[in-house]
Amino acid sequence: MKISIITVTYNSAATIARCIASVNGQTYPNIGHIIVDGASKDNTIEIIKSLPGRVTKIISEPDSGIYNAMNKGIRMATGDIIGTLNSDDHFYNGDILKKVTQTFHDHPEIECMYGNLVFVNSADKVVRTWKSKPFKQGLFARSWSPAHPAFYCRKEVFEKYGLYKTNYKIAADVEFMLRVLELNRIDSYFLDETLVRFSVGGASTNGLISTITLTREMQRAFKENGLQFNLPKYMFYKALKIKEYLVK
Repeated sequence: MKISIITVTYNSAATIARCIASVNGQTYPNIGHIIVDGASKDNTIEIIKSLPGRVTKIISEPDSGIYNAMNKGIRMATGDIIGTLNSDDHFYNGDILKKVTQTFHDHPEIECMYGNLVFVNSADKVVRTWKSKPFKQGLFARSWSPAHPAFYCRKEVFEKYGLYKTNYKIAADVEFMLRVLELNRIDSYFLDETLVRFSVGGASTNGLISTITLTREMQRAFKENGLQFNLPKYMFYKALKIKEYLVK
């Protein structure tokens, strides 16, 4: 079973070496690492090309945003399983992709799986934990979703249900998971282990503005998928999540 990991980069010279090292350090052998660069102005591409390992494809060209770049990577992927790793993130340990592929092997009926992640600051210190749970219908309406950086699915899922919608700013990944899990009810599996060390400060974790944008886009995602969206209910559960993070 082959797994394709897609990393999107733009001016990522400060972090891309560690990201690539994280993929290269995985004990699972059959990995294809696809780098989709948005025409970086720094030396990101030079760093990528200087590192031996599992990078199988590199493209560098202008794009219309992160989801457009992710879609390019998906179209190029040859793996049975597809996942993403942000350019400033890294795997929790060297056995993560072994555990991911073993999960698909042990549960051949599933079409996707996901796990937990930890948020880390610039010093790589854990500042927050994203603890997930087995999927049940109705969870998205309670401001829940799997952690996308810890989400993996079979390539056939993208072929059957479509790619990321590029007219979303920060919620195309959540819309995709809503579409396949809530609307189309694909078989999923929750692996209760930490898979990724996620760097804080990205587009979807950047304060009040991102929260407002995400909420608006999720309201739209429900509508586009023909699902009911209750804004007060959604915001109530989002507030509970924020309170939980602040307590920690």
